[in-house]
Amino acid sequence: MDKERLTAEMDFRDSSSAVIRIRRRLPDFLQSVKLKYVKLGYGYSCNPATLLIFALILPLLLSLALTRLAFSAALLFLFGLYYATRPPPVYLVDFSCYKPSKERKISVESFLKMTEENGAFDENAIQFQRRISTKSGLGDETYLPSGITSRPPNLSMEEARLEAEAVMFGALDALFAKTGLNPRDIDILIVNCSLFNPTPSLSAMIVNHYKLRTNIKSYNLSGMGCSAGLISIDLAKDLLKANPNSYAVVVSTENITLNWYFGNERSMLLCNCIFRMGGAAVLLSNKRRDRARSKYELVHTVRTHKGADDKNYNCVYQREDETGKIGVCLARELMEVAGDALKTNITTLGPLLAFEHFCIHAGGRAVLDALQKNLGLSEWHMEPSRMTLHRFGNTSSSSLWYELAYTEAKGRVKKGDRVWQIGFGSGFKCNSAVWKALRGLPVLHDWRGNPWDDSIHTYPRHPSP
Repeated sequence: MDKERLTAEMDFRDSSSAVIRIRRRLPDFLQSVKLKYVKLGYGYSCNPATLLIFALILPLLLSLALTRLAFSAALLFLFGLYYATRPPPVYLVDFSCYKPSKERKISVESFLKMTEENGAFDENAIQFQRRISTKSGLGDETYLPSGITSRPPNLSMEEARLEAEAVMFGALDALFAKTGLNPRDIDILIVNCSLFNPTPSLSAMIVNHYKLRTNIKSYNLSGMGCSAGLISIDLAKDLLKANPNSYAVVVSTENITLNWYFGNERSMLLCNCIFRMGGAAVLLSNKRRDRARSKYELVHTVRTHKGADDKNYNCVYQREDETGKIGVCLARELMEVAGDALKTNITTLGPLLAFEHFCIHAGGRAVLDALQKNLGLSEWHMEPSRMTLHRFGNTSSSSLWYELAYTEAKGRVKKGDRVWQIGFGSGFKCNSAVWKALRGLPVLHDWRGNPWDDSIHTYPRHPSP
């Protein structure tokens, strides 16, 4: 009670009770604080030395605070600058491969019978095609267009257009169904087909069929061989960097109808034995919100062009034979040229240890054997390429997507896996792309756009030696 002053008031309400109220008063500072300390503190604060020290320290404290503030602002600015200027990611939302109707299937024996009955080949050419076909690695379920299999062959521009429409529209319809993409939402369209270049172009054919927007950026690549699919991917990557918030569709195919060789030169007959009907459509996006639904992210693209050397330039060459018949000549030096281009490409790309899956262009059995030996790959790594060659033949630039579809159909792709696609083509060119899986892809339930829906359970197969 000494330290707090209390007052009491008594209020008599009646004769039998009383109410006592206790009130607290403020402390008496004159008695609780000694005035000499107040005077001493005031004296120190007014001391010139104290004021001088304070005047020296205050700028230092302010400078330190401003430095911290400036450093934080600089970090925020650099982070914002990096976020604003970094290239947007390129996502592979999904892809689809075209599978022709059963009427277009042709076995090895049917192909040889068709060759014999055609009447355009001499006996040596027939026997050569028989030897190549039995060792090519192709199975009995590949596909040829009706213009080739009809009697007699109908090698008209109309038939070639019908083949192109069937392949491209078939692949695109499946892609739009899988992704739910409205065709009018496409911002960039790239079509590659090496040997068929009509007017209007194949890209214009797609624009007309799907009634695409008038401001679409469309490109049509021709004459770039079997590696043109990855050239299209690289072009799409650059265009997506320059056009934010966009969708790009890449269509890769080859046309067989107008490029069948009806002569007797062996170097040109090879294409008849291995090339078959096929095509693929790929949807790419740089929209960050599409990451959740995309399958892969593009990590690298590497392009190697050895065309400055005459041997490389001439090893795959379209020309006329001695009788004036047009065909594509495959030189004996092809394997050597391909190996040299691959070495250059690998040197640029880096070591191979980071890849879990390989999609090597199914150019032919001999090509795959040589690449397997040079790269030291196992049969498991080569399985997608060999089985694609067996089931669909050489579908040119689209073969890489049939191989990736095989890998997915087997349920082998895990989150974080890297896929290396390698394409070879005339020029001579070797191009590659590296994809990183954004999610695991278990065994498929939705087979739309995957051409292995009715045959994956029968693979792998081991072709006869």
